[in-house]
Amino acid sequence: MVKNGKMKVYGFVIMPNHLHIIFKNLEKNGREMPYASFMKFTGHSFLEELRKNDSTLTNKFKVERLSRNHQFWQRNSLPIKMYDREILEQKLNYIYLNPLQKHWNLVTDPNDYYYSSCSFYEKEEIKFTWLSDYRDEF
Repeated sequence: MVKNGKMKVYGFVIMPNHLHIIFKNLEKNGREMPYASFMKFTGHSFLEELRKNDSTLTNKFKVERLSRNHQFWQRNSLPIKMYDREILEQKLNYIYLNPLQKHWNLVTDPNDYYYSSCSFYEKEEIKFTWLSDYRDEF
């Protein structure tokens, strides 16, 4: 979505069972919004990966719906609109602390968590070329 100019990603954290992502939709991807395309693409990718590596896990995501046989994403993903820089920075700080929570205990410094954009802002590390700096726009 980023490469095709449909979305900008300002920050993220991928956790063992969920993710937080701060993005901006730029334009529709065909008939759907970029976040819908993202969810559809990743859902299909998860299913393909599970079928290749551990097909028994696919049963955990099985649903009986007309629109799909498997569901990987929560139906209400709790979106929050970022009206200004202050809200965006508050949410970034919140998500960057996720890997430090006691029940996860993944790292002691948020910059050390690889699956996060924290070090992009704190250390100016460019591990993910698809990230955009929110400070350029807010």
